[in-house]
Amino acid sequence: MRAAGLPREARLRSAGDFAALRHTSGRLGGRCFSVRYRVNELGHPRLGLAISKRVSKRAVDRNRIKRLVRESFRRARLDLPPVDLMVMAREQACGLPGPELLAELQQLWKKLRSAKVEPTLKPGDPTGTIVR
Repeated sequence: MRAAGLPREARLRSAGDFAALRHTSGRLGGRCFSVRYRVNELGHPRLGLAISKRVSKRAVDRNRIKRLVRESFRRARLDLPPVDLMVMAREQACGLPGPELLAELQQLWKKLRSAKVEPTLKPGDPTGTIVR
């Protein structure tokens, strides 16, 4: 039986990937989450998480948010365009129940699917940027 988890190739793992998202990326946001995205050339989306201690001092709260984001991404990833995503939580995310957080994430994935995401080459930028 195949595991239903998030495969290694669907995760951002290197510091360079996160740095690229901080410098050239599109942005989406909601009440509890902020998402940065950038086109990749892999043909599938990848997820990175940035949940800081500012969200909650308690690791159990931060880990709960991470689990919810990973589960939401796992369910939606086949419908998403080939982009690298960095999801950052805001302080409000800590106090809300799981179903509300999942509903907000679903709205963000829907916005991402409807955004005009395509690579456009700029001089000196071999990987392209986001056009909205």
